[in-house]
Amino acid sequence: MPNDRFMHQQFTPQQALPKAKHYCAYQERCHSEVAEKLYGYGLNKNESAQIISTLIEENYLNEERFAIQYAGGHFRSKHWGRVKIKYELKMKGVSAYCIKKALLAIDDEAYNNTLKRLAELKLATLKSEKNRFIKKRKLQDHLLVKGFENDLVREIVNRI
Repeated sequence: MPNDRFMHQQFTPQQALPKAKHYCAYQERCHSEVAEKLYGYGLNKNESAQIISTLIEENYLNEERFAIQYAGGHFRSKHWGRVKIKYELKMKGVSAYCIKKALLAIDDEAYNNTLKRLAELKLATLKSEKNRFIKKRKLQDHLLVKGFENDLVREIVNRI
């Protein structure tokens, strides 16, 4: 395989730094993504930590900026709710403070409108379902899987 040699290529910290800068400049990244990339370059934990520190100092890497961008992007494009966004950011090792800031950056009116629109779209696919309770359960499950809060979902489902 021609790509095999790139997967196991080793870099010195001096070679890895510009590559890491490019990696971070291309798209917002979290610390864990950058660390994983650096380990893939064959760097050890101390070397990776030093490069991450440099990236933070030079503003290539900013966890708060990443969290806000991630939350907004996944809300707008994938229509994820705050619960799912929070979970995914936690899985990426983002701090609770940055997660809170990111969730507050989501506009409440847009959030509620998206929830209503998703409920309407799902209800349209459940037209043939005659049993009211099954219809409500399927709608509730759909909205919860999308990551919307229990109380908001319950409120929407109870309106049916």
